[in-house]
Amino acid sequence: MPTYAYACKSCGHAFDAVQSFADAALSECPECGGVLRKQYGSVGVTFNGSGFYRTDSRGSSTTAGDTSAPAASSKTESAPASGA
Repeated sequence: MPTYAYACKSCGHAFDAVQSFADAALSECPECGGVLRKQYGSVGVTFNGSGFYRTDSRGSSTTAGDTSAPAASSKTESAPASGA
């Protein structure tokens, strides 16, 4: 379950709460009864390893003049016949 950070708008009391995604957000400060505000910080996710960068899927032999890539088809597709 995720941990959410809250801070009171009235007294400034800050705390963390472990809540389910389905739980409603807390709205009352446990210290003074004031209105709470959910705090948002940086996300602690790091993508390491291969496959996460644009250049990972490119081969070193790919050049602008490479003809191994399939060419676009010059055949035009006809529109489907309208049903009755």
